[in-house]
Amino acid sequence: MNLLITGGSGYVGSRLIYKLLEETDHNIINYDISLFGDEHLPKNKNFFYYKEDITDAKKFEDVIIKNNIDSVLHLACISNDPTYELNSELSKRINYDCFEDLVKVSKKNKVKKFIYASTCSVYGISDSPNVIETNELKPITDYNKYKALCEPILLKYLDENFNGIIIRPATVCGFSEKMRFDLTVNILTNYAYNKGFIRVFGGNQSRPNCHIDDMCDLYKKLINDDISKFNGEIFNVGTENLKIIEVAEKVKSVMKNKLNKNDIEIRVEESADIRSYMINSDKIKNLLGFEFKKTVTNAIEDLCDAFEKKIIKDSFSDEWSNIKVLTKIEENKNQNKV
Repeated sequence: MNLLITGGSGYVGSRLIYKLLEETDHNIINYDISLFGDEHLPKNKNFFYYKEDITDAKKFEDVIIKNNIDSVLHLACISNDPTYELNSELSKRINYDCFEDLVKVSKKNKVKKFIYASTCSVYGISDSPNVIETNELKPITDYNKYKALCEPILLKYLDENFNGIIIRPATVCGFSEKMRFDLTVNILTNYAYNKGFIRVFGGNQSRPNCHIDDMCDLYKKLINDDISKFNGEIFNVGTENLKIIEVAEKVKSVMKNKLNKNDIEIRVEESADIRSYMINSDKIKNLLGFEFKKTVTNAIEDLCDAFEKKIIKDSFSDEWSNIKVLTKIEENKNQNKV
């Protein structure tokens, strides 16, 4: 199979690429401008890297044709609300404006399968403990809104020769070759291990979580399996709906039981982030037979192992935070204009 992944240089994409190279013979084409770095990418005879702009439909088509692409996994986006708002014009171009062209180009050039990574944050704020895929979408930020608006665009192009699936992932956590320490579980673990305390903003907001290895296993399944029976389906992907404060307690517990660190303090601070929602992922279990194998505790333990083995260094460096990297890019652009 010839698989093209947009955004393959990112947190989930990088982990997935390494797994696919270990476990399959697929030719993997990473199409990514790599705003947040590419030094971590593998060197492998089955891996091909095009450092290109996702908004350039002509270049995207050239790569599709040149590599005779069978399947597209669309991960590329400016992710999460703070990073999106830093440059809303750029973010909209990447997350929404170019999306229909990517779908049209893929279909035109005989791509058989298109998998779109949306987000669970399209549900906005909900008190329901059982948010399923048919619940009303109530996006409260532009990031949520434009991720949601891409979904019907893909659906209208699908047919028996061009299959598509929409995934709404929860907040992903755990170790990746391209770490991010601006995601809840990862942030709290980083603070606990390296600072000796945990900063919790708010605390009562509920969020669904998904271990990065489960996320990658799902993408592998969708890439490898015949999805024609599920053409056009939408799936929530997440386990463990937890309040932020509950995540902090899990981190504190791992620090105590795994590393004998008994003095980790949880410091609660105010937060303007009011997003709170809990999802139900029964559909993906029942329809696809997909089983989640890992937990938030596993993710915390994996990160601790990486810290212990010195695999992750200088974890408070800006390079581990998408918003800090994009802030620097914006500052440099503004300085060059002066």
